[in-house]
Amino acid sequence: MIAPETLSQVAARAGELHLSDDGIAHLRREFAGIHFTLCNEDDIPARLNPALVGEGFDLYLISNAEHCIAFTTDPAAATGIVVAERSED
Repeated sequence: MIAPETLSQVAARAGELHLSDDGIAHLRREFAGIHFTLCNEDDIPARLNPALVGEGFDLYLISNAEHCIAFTTDPAAATGIVVAERSED
């Protein structure tokens, strides 16, 4: 489960960090137990809506409750967060 407050805290920290492998590693240390993935907005299917929109990035929830990781809109089922960096174009 990823509580809305936690998602807001992640967004605040992600906004302070440089979105890179080092920034994601920092989020993993700070929010232990949550899986983080960094990608570009183009890697996310257009049909999906972000759980939270940040400054220059979107956050999507993922779950590994099944045998494969999948996007979810259910914070109670979420085990991770995808940070999708938006391009400036």
